[in-house]
Amino acid sequence: MEFAGEREDVWSSDELDLDAYLARIGLETGAGGRELRPDLETLYAVTRAHIASIPFESLDVTLGRPVALDVKALQDKIVHGRRGGYCYEQNSLLAAALERIGFEVAGRGARNRTRGDTLLAVTHAVLVVTVEGEPWLCDAGFGHPGPREPVPLARTGVEVRQGWWTYAVRAEADGVLVLRSLRGEEWRDLYAFSPQAYHPVDYVVLNHFSSSHPRSAFVGKVIVQYPGDSVRVALVGRELTRLYPDGRLVRESVAPDELITVLDREFGLRLPARDAAELVRIHRAGD
Repeated sequence: MEFAGEREDVWSSDELDLDAYLARIGLETGAGGRELRPDLETLYAVTRAHIASIPFESLDVTLGRPVALDVKALQDKIVHGRRGGYCYEQNSLLAAALERIGFEVAGRGARNRTRGDTLLAVTHAVLVVTVEGEPWLCDAGFGHPGPREPVPLARTGVEVRQGWWTYAVRAEADGVLVLRSLRGEEWRDLYAFSPQAYHPVDYVVLNHFSSSHPRSAFVGKVIVQYPGDSVRVALVGRELTRLYPDGRLVRESVAPDELITVLDREFGLRLPARDAAELVRIHRAGD
């Protein structure tokens, strides 16, 4: 595939099979499709298609496996294996694809704020993509409450509608920016990030903590999420939650013998028999 624009190979994008990636996210290019240029239209198209096609999941962490972030490993798992991934995997893959197309892509480290006043470490990976001098937040890895499209960073305070969902960015002291979402009539902080650039090697360190530290929220627990257009779905442990744009939450319990069916029906994940059996065993161990 030919693309317009030149870029520095920060995200090892030369190793990406761009055609296979675009097929994975269902984005048609070439004859009858779009031409990929490093412009805002392409940024929206690729980001939307990626998030719509690839669920958030940390099942390898649940299974006690190492999580690799190199492009070949991400391709094998997410593109060819049709799995999902969590923030470091999702946004590393998205960064490689955008860089390959010609975008200027930089990483940021974000601090989750969804737990109220509890101060959490910087463990979330996000991307800032510059288009014609303007920075845009792109994030394919925050799970069900996250944005489905790029969010402008140069226009803080402006409400951004994405289908049924509304986001805004608030500026704080020292250049910190906060992504917020409107749930019902209440604005809620999702995460905050500073101007400091993060590189792929920084995500390797953060990924090590998130995938192996006993206090990580991902260790020993099934977590799969999908930011749907009209409803956001999250499976965390035994609880399946549906979040609606008006702020309504519908919860139901998922028994161990229902787990594999739920992963397929709600998130489009189909696992090898051995992995499925091990996940059910872990799920059942919570009894």
